[in-house]
Amino acid sequence: MKNIIENINKAFESRVRLGIMSILLVNHEVDFNELKDRLDLTDGNLASHISALEKLEYIIVYKEFVGKKTKTTYKVSTLGKKEFNEHLKALEKLISKK
Repeated sequence: MKNIIENINKAFESRVRLGIMSILLVNHEVDFNELKDRLDLTDGNLASHISALEKLEYIIVYKEFVGKKTKTTYKVSTLGKKEFNEHLKALEKLISKK
């Protein structure tokens, strides 16, 4: 029998990463402060999860200056979209299994 959890992506096991990817998938791009507020996270907590997703190339990070401050925005990469959708399909398969 095929292992029904083999396609569940460990990168998305964290509720924070699941939240980040969910928000980014339904928005063109989202900035750091909006993600932080929507997920009710500290700067450091969000930054560590963003860093992990960026390292996997699941998200794209854009930095720009607005006045004298940096503004960081995030977008899901093509690879991230593919991997997250496969993860969701695996979860759907898992919960529909009889």
